[in-house]
Amino acid sequence: NMLRAECYKQRMEKGLSFFEFNYMIMQSYDFYYMFQHYGCNMQFGGDDQWSNMLGGTELIRRKLGKDAYAMTITLLTDSQGKKMGKTAGNAVWLDPNKTAPYDFYQYWRNVDDADVLKCIRMLTFLPLEQIDEMDHWEGAQLNRAKEILAYELTRMVHGEEEAEKAQAGARALFSAGADAEVPTLTLHAEDYRDGSIGLPALLVKAGFAKSTSEARTAITQGGVTLDGEKITDVKAVLTPTDLAEGKLLRKGKKNYIKVVNG
Repeated sequence: NMLRAECYKQRMEKGLSFFEFNYMIMQSYDFYYMFQHYGCNMQFGGDDQWSNMLGGTELIRRKLGKDAYAMTITLLTDSQGKKMGKTAGNAVWLDPNKTAPYDFYQYWRNVDDADVLKCIRMLTFLPLEQIDEMDHWEGAQLNRAKEILAYELTRMVHGEEEAEKAQAGARALFSAGADAEVPTLTLHAEDYRDGSIGLPALLVKAGFAKSTSEARTAITQGGVTLDGEKITDVKAVLTPTDLAEGKLLRKGKKNYIKVVNG
């Protein structure tokens, strides 16, 4: 069954790792074990797991002569069709030790304009009538929609107190009245090379790393965020346009600075 699945046919042509080859087998056996020992007769998963889940139902039928079921759920993807998750490198964790409430809030505050209403519909419990009204929002109103999305999800996951703190912190960091309290790094034309500045160079300029090598290590280890979004690509660059409204650069939990284009 596995070798007949279209996804495996395509991967076989390009090369399949030992881990990938055995993934369906292990997931199928896992379902079989759960069925046999815990009475689990239905498996839920993302629609990219359909073949793997069917492998489990087939194993149960062959080994035990009983029926088991699988149900898939549409994956959450961005406007370009890329899935949001650990495999894609853009996971947001519910565990506050992995993604702090503020970073969780900022993750959703910075979703693409084209994704915000879809996320509100899929992930919040706001009345559909209220969401339908947002369909006509444009420009600055979309930023308000992003705030609503970020607040509602942070409240749902971390509680109202953390949601209030995250929202207040985000607003304070980027409000005109708080600029004096937030360290600010202003970049000028000479700071850009070929119209952009690399993230490692920016970390050095901000004083968060002594060398680009140290900066790259911090990035690959997942210790650097921009506006709450973790950046792990050492080749990431920023342009003057990216910094037109300022970006909050953070390294670890205590080092942060607002980067603006001069």
